[in-house]
Amino acid sequence: MADTFKAIQVSRDEEKKQSVNVVELTSDDLMEGDVTIAVEATTVNYKDGLAITGKSPVIRHWPMVPGIDLVGTVLESASSEFSKGDKVLLNGFGVGEVHWGGYAERARLKSDWLIGLPSGIEPKQAMGVGTAGYTAMLCVMALERYGITPASGPIVVTGANGGVGSVAISILSRLGYHVIASTGRVDESGFLKELGANEIIDRAELSEAGRPLGKERWAGGIDAVGSHTLANLLAQTNYGGAIAACGLAQGFDLPATVMPFILRGIALLGVDSVMASKELRKEAWDRIATDLDMGKLAALTTEIGFDDIIQTATDIVDGKVRGRVIVDMKS
Repeated sequence: MADTFKAIQVSRDEEKKQSVNVVELTSDDLMEGDVTIAVEATTVNYKDGLAITGKSPVIRHWPMVPGIDLVGTVLESASSEFSKGDKVLLNGFGVGEVHWGGYAERARLKSDWLIGLPSGIEPKQAMGVGTAGYTAMLCVMALERYGITPASGPIVVTGANGGVGSVAISILSRLGYHVIASTGRVDESGFLKELGANEIIDRAELSEAGRPLGKERWAGGIDAVGSHTLANLLAQTNYGGAIAACGLAQGFDLPATVMPFILRGIALLGVDSVMASKELRKEAWDRIATDLDMGKLAALTTEIGFDDIIQTATDIVDGKVRGRVIVDMKS
């Protein structure tokens, strides 16, 4: 009899009613791929929360094992790139959406989706970063490529208590930027300042319909919220500045005008972490190893076990989770 392992599986019936269950699987159940991994750790991202709660149509293949991030050890490999015993890392590529993901003790994946665990980063630290932190690094890199430097002026970060926001603040602070953190939980100001935020503003300043062009307040920004928040960021960006957009927690609409673009010459930089090239992924993770204070990462992470994933997924969608979550798959 084949060895079994536990997994979280999301299914739906003929009436498209969704259910979430802990199940026992075998390696024969796994999807196609050329690398089989013993999953050591994963995390709970906002997208994972949407998948488990069904509050957004994230899942496109049924049944699904959610979890868009994982880190683990190679058990079997038909790829020349990876060998048994290698530590590997996955973010995105539709895993947890169309291909079974990290909420199982085993995963079979395509080698093209994987990178080796970067030197200097422990497996749990990698999941403390996760897709959220890796996306934050991509946003910082996008601003840098556009020419935004600490000398350019303040950088605003929305969703500051979330995964992207908290890691972005930590990285930007370490790089010498003046950081303005926008949050709906101003009672967490002390935590955000410990991460490196210089100023705290209430998200209510940005979340309602605003003027098409406002007072210039920041040289750039990282936005994981979208909708009116992103429109207001654009309207208040300094001449020649840029906003890196990577999320839609408030909504996928953009009720803005062309005025900030044609009167102030600003840029809206779209950042996608799901299908980013392996080269860009490696660059981002190498930067994380040097530019993210691992002490601050530890301060913004909470560790849970496998049995806590489903409840944490609900909590993250309800805005009850601060920072990042590490899931120890061995506990």
